[in-house]
Amino acid sequence: MSSEELKKTATAEPANAPGRAEMAVESRQGSDVANGANEYISWGARTDVGLVRGHNEDSFLIQVPVFAVCDGMGGHAAGEVASAIAVKSIAGASPATCDDVLLGAAVEGANAAVIKGAEKGIGKLGMGCTASCCYVDRGRMAIAHVGDSRIYLLRHGALVRVTHDHSYVEELVDSGQITPDEARTHPSRSIITRALGSDPDMYADHFSLEVSNGDRIILCSDGLSSMIPDSEIEAVAVSSATPQQAADNLVASALTAGGLDNVTVIVVDVTDDGTAELHRKNLLKRVGVVAGVLVALLALTVGIVFAFIRGEWYLGNNNGTVAIYQGVNGSFMGVSMNSLVEESAVSVSDLPSSVQDQLDEGIRVTNEQAGRETLNAYRAQIDNEKSAAANVADAASSEGDPGAPADAPADSGAPGTDTSADASADTSADTTSTTTDAAKGGE
Repeated sequence: MSSEELKKTATAEPANAPGRAEMAVESRQGSDVANGANEYISWGARTDVGLVRGHNEDSFLIQVPVFAVCDGMGGHAAGEVASAIAVKSIAGASPATCDDVLLGAAVEGANAAVIKGAEKGIGKLGMGCTASCCYVDRGRMAIAHVGDSRIYLLRHGALVRVTHDHSYVEELVDSGQITPDEARTHPSRSIITRALGSDPDMYADHFSLEVSNGDRIILCSDGLSSMIPDSEIEAVAVSSATPQQAADNLVASALTAGGLDNVTVIVVDVTDDGTAELHRKNLLKRVGVVAGVLVALLALTVGIVFAFIRGEWYLGNNNGTVAIYQGVNGSFMGVSMNSLVEESAVSVSDLPSSVQDQLDEGIRVTNEQAGRETLNAYRAQIDNEKSAAANVADAASSEGDPGAPADAPADSGAPGTDTSADASADTSADTTSTTTDAAKGGE
């Protein structure tokens, strides 16, 4: 299959449900159509003059995300004027957010506009219209309503009317005097108890609902609801694939049932209620929180390590001399974990080999002052050792010098020198000689 054929297949309109479009509405005079879609809703609308009326007094508004149906009252050249004024006023005053209070205020402003128009001679005095509006914003729908036009919500195949008719027959239904089916054909069904254009103090019903993916919203004039029961509206809406097909099929059903009034239908499908986006944002939020905690823990760990490193001191080998370092002897991922604080002239080679080995690893001290004290101890030790070595060398040098002092010990048996043994022998000899001489004299 070629790419062009794939494109045509992908954009092809779903087939309409068989047997639903009893009357063709596409080419009828006095009808109007509008449809479209965005990232979270799709919509379709159709209005038709019907089979009895000579002109269409209905008006509808599609100003995404605001949708409205207004059904005009007041006879020829008046009802359509009132509904047109109302739609224009609502379009100009529609809120920027999904706020039912503000949407209700826009409808009440339209009431004032219709009254003012009649006073200025635009249309006729006594003209009026209904207004059923909704603002659809992903998972939420705001509603403002006056009159007997209606808003339905189709969810999981079940149709629910979410607005309340402001009509005489609705009051009879509420009081239990007639049934909803009887209200559709009651002789007083055209009597409206609240509408735009009659009472300056008129107020609009307003409220908000949650909507979900797959929900279908239907706005219609009473040209639909007075011609077919809610059960048939449900059946047609369920069996129609797209919003435009649903609007066309509902209008066709009303015309097939007699088309006694103008009929207008807007169908809005919720395709993205924002749940997926909300889940994505929540996931990102959770990831952000976890990442923030991890970053905080990492920062805390780094801070603790940095504080530990800053609190450590050691003596090390700095290119052959002993130096004082702050930190620990080593590196992490190529980053040195110490800094040279103070150099010295103490040569590592002058220290014992065991100390030299320790300096290569780093000799830990409690602080910088303790490091200086250890350096001073090394200097004193080296100086003492050097002094002792010098003394030993001097003594050795003196013993081997011929010009040494007389009291210095002489070598035993050296020529021309009397030893103590010889002196003792001489003394003994003299004594013996004296004694012998004395003995001889005595004789």
